[in-house]
Amino acid sequence: MTTDLSTAPATAPADQTRHRLSQLDALESEAIHIFREVASEFERPVLLFSGGKDSVVMLHLATKAFWPSPVPFPVLHVDTGHNFPEVLAFRDATADRLRLRLEVASVQDYIDDGRLRERPDGTRNPLQTQPLLDAINDHRFDAVFGGGRRDEEKARAKERVFSLRDEFGQWDPRNQRPELWNLYNGRHRPGEHVRVFPISNWTELDVWQYIARERIALPSLYYASEREVFERDGMLLAVGPHSRPRDGERPHTRLVRYRTVGDMSCTGAVESAATDVQAVIAEVAATRITERGATRADDRISEAAMEDRKKEGYF
Repeated sequence: MTTDLSTAPATAPADQTRHRLSQLDALESEAIHIFREVASEFERPVLLFSGGKDSVVMLHLATKAFWPSPVPFPVLHVDTGHNFPEVLAFRDATADRLRLRLEVASVQDYIDDGRLRERPDGTRNPLQTQPLLDAINDHRFDAVFGGGRRDEEKARAKERVFSLRDEFGQWDPRNQRPELWNLYNGRHRPGEHVRVFPISNWTELDVWQYIARERIALPSLYYASEREVFERDGMLLAVGPHSRPRDGERPHTRLVRYRTVGDMSCTGAVESAATDVQAVIAEVAATRITERGATRADDRISEAAMEDRKKEGYF
């Protein structure tokens, strides 16, 4: 018996169509699978959590992955000492609400005891590498969840979901493992660890649409408000204790928001009227510049600034 292909239905049956995952459902499912895979394969995972939007989404995904049990690993923040106070307050409140074990590695402690020196440009973001590596070694973390996404920056686009780091915490772009059919290789020798990026395949727009769908709370800096800023090298920097105008730089008030909330001495605001999540989604959908490209001065040091830092052990 033969089948007449000319009479075959042109579309999938209705019951199959109903069970297709949306874009956000597929991304969520992939991330939850990665969290569970790491929890079953590694002995001492940790989640990098700064209170920024990507780490907040990561924590939300981890909570869903293990619900109704608590998140089975601690969270770690490398505090530069120049972070936005609103973000630190949000970090602490979130850790208390979810009863998380929060570990903090302080860049200021390293500067105070002479292990690190302030940079001439004043930014502390590149100084996070040594405290991070020491925290990983001290706590013997063997898997470190990070919120890096491939759309952010070209060096991050090179990195796999499971990224092997050697005994010095360094990343070799040439030493990456294939990841076919969502199969991940977490094997590592003593002293090595694996960085894991569950939202690697997400875009900034995906993140914001997920925040809207899941009604995820964020620090207020992500939404537009009248804030005091000054302009430097084409960026709007906050006026604060760690970010002061120089001669000729006039502070003024503008309606701005932040697309990313790193070290306040090198993270710029963008002019925006987006005061709620739907307005942010519309704004992000129209932009053609990534949040790091638009607002992070530390990525402008050189063409390979991020890749150089990642090779040394940065996030």
